[in-house]
Amino acid sequence: MKMQKSVNFIAGIAIFFAIQTSNLSAASLIQPGDRVAVVGDSITEQKLYSKYIETYLLACSGVEDVKVFQYGWGGETAGGFASRMENDLAGFKPTVVTLCYGMNDGQYRPYVDDIGRNYEANMRRIIDGLKKLGVRTIIIGSPGVVDSKYFVKNNFAPLSGADGYNQNLGKLRDICKKLAQEYEQPFADVHQAMLDTMIKAKAKMGEEFDVAGKDGVHPRQNGHLVMAYAFLKAMGFDGNIGEISVDLNGNATATSGHKVLSVKNGTVEIESVKYPFCFDPDTKSPSSTRSILPFCSFNDDLNKLTLKVKNLSKPRARVKWGEQTKEFTKGQLESGINLAAEFSQTPFDENFQNIIRAIGTKQNYETVLIKNLITSFRNFSNETKNDPELAQAFKTVTTRLMVRHSELDKEVRQQIVPVKHTIEIVPID
Repeated sequence: MKMQKSVNFIAGIAIFFAIQTSNLSAASLIQPGDRVAVVGDSITEQKLYSKYIETYLLACSGVEDVKVFQYGWGGETAGGFASRMENDLAGFKPTVVTLCYGMNDGQYRPYVDDIGRNYEANMRRIIDGLKKLGVRTIIIGSPGVVDSKYFVKNNFAPLSGADGYNQNLGKLRDICKKLAQEYEQPFADVHQAMLDTMIKAKAKMGEEFDVAGKDGVHPRQNGHLVMAYAFLKAMGFDGNIGEISVDLNGNATATSGHKVLSVKNGTVEIESVKYPFCFDPDTKSPSSTRSILPFCSFNDDLNKLTLKVKNLSKPRARVKWGEQTKEFTKGQLESGINLAAEFSQTPFDENFQNIIRAIGTKQNYETVLIKNLITSFRNFSNETKNDPELAQAFKTVTTRLMVRHSELDKEVRQQIVPVKHTIEIVPID
């Protein structure tokens, strides 16, 4: 009996450290030159959270030469992607894949064990298949949530449709978490992030403030920002966009990605190649990313562009950044303020929107490329086995289409230009 307890204890310790090692490895998940495939169902095909992830990776993360490809497919289950992944991923050859399935796998009915068994089996097919394809990192994302007001189904009594289906999606989330631990891969808890945010947002904004969309399933920009948050956190980013330190009795310094051009009388001119994430201006609409910020920790966890001020001669100061001016105490400025969170308008806004638009154009092409053409090559698998010329023709077509994709990717990167901006610090009583 003592021997068995010792074995169980050692096994438990081993599992604990395996899980911890998996979590710690996320600190260096995205590496220079990585190719990231964003995979999922119609929620992914909306091309919102995928745009936010790509924008963050290219403009905010500081990781060089990352490429992203969006593989969303409306109505798809995990089994659907398992059947198409080898064919569809061949042209891009990802090193990192994010997965977000479960919304359709739950079948829009109360959870039963068969739903979980099928989902787990198909997720295993995906993970095993991706590993065989040489994918280094698989970020196993859970399904999100349905909206507590707008998802209406009558087959969950005595629960509401939303509560009943969110319980189902929570079960599928638990399966994703288990698989992530077993395969020692990162886990993105999209479900809990959205559920917690939805509860807080509706308590303040009202039940009509949809977080999972007016149809109850497909979020608008607000919910997609939370989804992007969950995946970016799973990638291990610490959120440090940069730090600017100003000594009012001396010089100013800035961390990597930012360069001090000049400093005089409390005015600092900076050139930045590393952007803070920028948000839509509307503070109330679900179609705005900014509207959800009070209810999630995106800025605190992922978007810290910090200003620190030393030797302020007065108890407070006015800080002007771009077109906005705000007042802060001496203590706040000594500890550091997050410019990205404190200022609703930033000198990066216009450039940031140009990047988002260019990424949208590229991702629209990706949907057409995969769904209308490349995935159809699977229908000719028997013919290509017996006809090397036909097989080569398909490879040539894929190569040529990916050349156009590379051109669109280049157009995105042309939008990521250095931004010059000025911070003015005026001491006041």
